[in-house]
Amino acid sequence: MIGLWLQACATVQQAPPRTPAPAPAAKAIGQPKPYKVLGAWYYPISDARGFEEEGIASWYGEQFHGRKTSNGETYDMYGISAAHKTLPLGTYVRVHNLANDRTLDLRINDRGPFVNGRIIDLSYSAAKALGVLGPGTAPVKIAALGAPVDPKAPGQPTQYMPLDYYTGNFTFQVGAFTEHANAQRLVQKLSQQYENAHTVPYFDGNQTFYRVRVGRSASLEAAEQYERMLAQNGYPGVFIVAE
Repeated sequence: MIGLWLQACATVQQAPPRTPAPAPAAKAIGQPKPYKVLGAWYYPISDARGFEEEGIASWYGEQFHGRKTSNGETYDMYGISAAHKTLPLGTYVRVHNLANDRTLDLRINDRGPFVNGRIIDLSYSAAKALGVLGPGTAPVKIAALGAPVDPKAPGQPTQYMPLDYYTGNFTFQVGAFTEHANAQRLVQKLSQQYENAHTVPYFDGNQTFYRVRVGRSASLEAAEQYERMLAQNGYPGVFIVAE
């Protein structure tokens, strides 16, 4: 588990950070094995001390609820967790939403997102706390807080997202508006060139967002090609959505 990413203009109340119990001091635990997804190699790091990163956060929810995460836990969309491609599993990180100044401390228990431009996939509840549910993505800064809890022994194989993560129903979000008329104007424009242009209303507890989506794909690999095409054709903020 991304111009035309459009930030809603409404004021959002700042949520207080949720801080977990302090993690133990970071230790060298051996180099985790690299892994390959969709033709790309990823190299997990063994020590997260000093790690910081800025980029786009997204979230994943009901489609993956109850499935196994990369560290063998059961994904709970209502829990506070996230996926990252290379941080040690079990690492606590602080996520700062640069769009609304909310922060949240959470634990990495999964791998992803395997989509260009995104650095972290939040659980549903984590995304809600950070104000990401409505727009679907947000610019964030993440910083590691501590070492993994109960890290795996060096060289022990790590399981990753099941293969069926890469097949399903995918579409593409190119905008999110608080005004329905603005969303409809973009839908009409997209309909002149692309299929399946539509709006998806979403109420995040404070206001309704009208997400503008277009296109469809049955595999993540094909979806990434379609995403690149949309980005090259004037929608650089487009991102893939699993439905």
